[in-house]
Amino acid sequence: MNVAPPELHHLGKSFGALTAVRDVCMQIPEGERRVVLGTNGAGKSTLFNLIAGDIAPSTGSMIFFGQDITTIPSYRRSRGGVSRTYQSSRLLRGLTVLDNLYIAIRGVRPNRFSLWPAIADSSTRCRARELANEIGLKDRVDAVANELSHGEQRQLDIGMALAGAPRLLLLDEPAAGLSPAERPQLTAMLRALPRTMTVVLIEHDMDVALPVADRVTVMNEGAVVFEGSPQETARSALVQALYLGNTEREDATNPSA
Repeated sequence: MNVAPPELHHLGKSFGALTAVRDVCMQIPEGERRVVLGTNGAGKSTLFNLIAGDIAPSTGSMIFFGQDITTIPSYRRSRGGVSRTYQSSRLLRGLTVLDNLYIAIRGVRPNRFSLWPAIADSSTRCRARELANEIGLKDRVDAVANELSHGEQRQLDIGMALAGAPRLLLLDEPAAGLSPAERPQLTAMLRALPRTMTVVLIEHDMDVALPVADRVTVMNEGAVVFEGSPQETARSALVQALYLGNTEREDATNPSA
C-alpha cells in the first residue's frame, strides 16, 4: 500500500507577528505532479522550506512515507529522498556541467567525504553523463556553468536535484526568468520525469504549471484556498480573482467555484 509523500498536518509558520503559512493540510499520492500556485507573498516558498527542512514549523507535523520528519534536519531529509531546487540558482559556477552533476551525485552517496582515491570513479562519471542527457545538456557537459544560458542553468539546477534519485522532488519556480522559447523545453523535461518520483512544483505562471499538473493547490495569505484539477483551476472564479488582484475569499471552500 502506497503512503502519501508527504502528508502535511495543520502546518504553520510564523515569523514574529507575521504568519507566512497557516494551517496547511495536504496529502499527495505517490507519483503525483502537484502544482502549488499563488501570487507573490502567498506563502509558497515558505511552505517548500518547511517541507525540505530548511526552517522548522511553528505548528503542525509532516509525514514522509510513514515517517514523522517534522524535526529531522534538511540534510537527513535529503539523504532520505527529499530533494529541491531554489528560486536562485546554487550552481558551482566555475565548474563544468559534468563536474556539477558529479559533485551532486557524490554528495548523496556513502563515503562522499572519503579521501581514498577512486579508480577513475567511472560509475559516478557515467551517471553524471547520463543525467546530463536526461536534462537536455548532453552536448554541454564541458561548458562552464557560468557560461550557460539562464534556461540551461535552470536545467542544470534540476539535474543536480535529481542526482540522488529522490522520491520527492520540490521545484521552486523553475520557469522563473525563462524566455517564452525556453519554457516548452522545460515543460517537456518535467513531463518526462519518471512516475516513481513525486513532484511538487511551485509556480505563479499558470501557463507553465497547468500542463504539468495532475492536481493544483492554490495559496493566498499563507493558507490553502483552493484545490482541484487543472481544468477546475482554469475555470475557477476564485483563482481568476486572486490573479487579477481581487483577494476576496467567499468561495474559498468551493473547488468548483
